[in-house]
Amino acid sequence: MSMDTSLTTRAHEENWLPILELAVEEVFEIMLGCRIKPADKDQPVANQEFTAMVGLAGELCGIITFSCMRATAREVAIRMLGPEIADSPEQTSDALGEICNMIAGNFKNKLSGTDGKCMLSVPTVIEGAEYSFRSMAEGESIETVMIFEGSPISVNLQLHS
Repeated sequence: MSMDTSLTTRAHEENWLPILELAVEEVFEIMLGCRIKPADKDQPVANQEFTAMVGLAGELCGIITFSCMRATAREVAIRMLGPEIADSPEQTSDALGEICNMIAGNFKNKLSGTDGKCMLSVPTVIEGAEYSFRSMAEGESIETVMIFEGSPISVNLQLHS
């Protein structure tokens, strides 16, 4: 891929949404031992209480966010770490940060031209529903809502144009 092709154009032309959904599905199946599926288009998504984010820099530049409700975050942590370890808020945050990191890595590895040319930031996790998120990327945004144990999770890719 040449640098002349903008990522926004590439994301639109190549339809990255199925790639993002596949990355999420694979991470949940491998790390949590469960299958998830995209939500119905009319599925309401409540205010999410946990948001993990991982930055992308290099050939692919932007941010991936993973958001879910508190009970869903706890279930993710329990499946990753076990019930005796996942009781603390710190462990829940660590588990969500790691899930987001794996989704970002899996996604970027599925794209041609990003091998070794895209780095991931250390994950950041925000707890609480009362915040506003605004990315300075101001490019293409791709979002999928998936269902995990009956609850929606949201994964968003915000590209820098």
